[in-house]
Amino acid sequence: MSLSQYLIRVVDTLYIKPLHGYISRNMFAYGLCGASNMALDTLWYFLIYHFVVTERFVDLGIVVISPHILSLIIVFPITFFTGFWLNRHVAFRATEFSSHRQLIRYALSVIGSILINYVCMKLFVEYFAIWPTPSKMITTLVSVIYSYIAAKYFTFKPLIN
Repeated sequence: MSLSQYLIRVVDTLYIKPLHGYISRNMFAYGLCGASNMALDTLWYFLIYHFVVTERFVDLGIVVISPHILSLIIVFPITFFTGFWLNRHVAFRATEFSSHRQLIRYALSVIGSILINYVCMKLFVEYFAIWPTPSKMITTLVSVIYSYIAAKYFTFKPLIN
């Protein structure tokens, strides 16, 4: 059994009857994959910040990179590709695009998410004077909705029957 088949079984096992009336299996799988990727992102960030970057500033000659930003730069490609793999092989399996084309579309949707996060945080904190933490919570909700729609209808568009 492949890793993706195993993870699909896990999703199917966790998708219990009470959830059926409230959330589609596809949306549940997407949420579970996203939550798993977010947990992996946090774990990788912790390990890289403390044991690879070792909480030190890095002087590149023309710029000094703080340890938290360098850790973010190192972790981003890891979770970018794990997120893509999880979505392609677990959440959105039936698709009409090649993996190369999907990867490009996925990158575009991630860029969109980054822009949405930036714009929403600027708007909520600086223009609407909402505290940063509630602003981040609202921003995350907006970004998750955008990401799901982009994944379902753009990046991992289903096969046409």
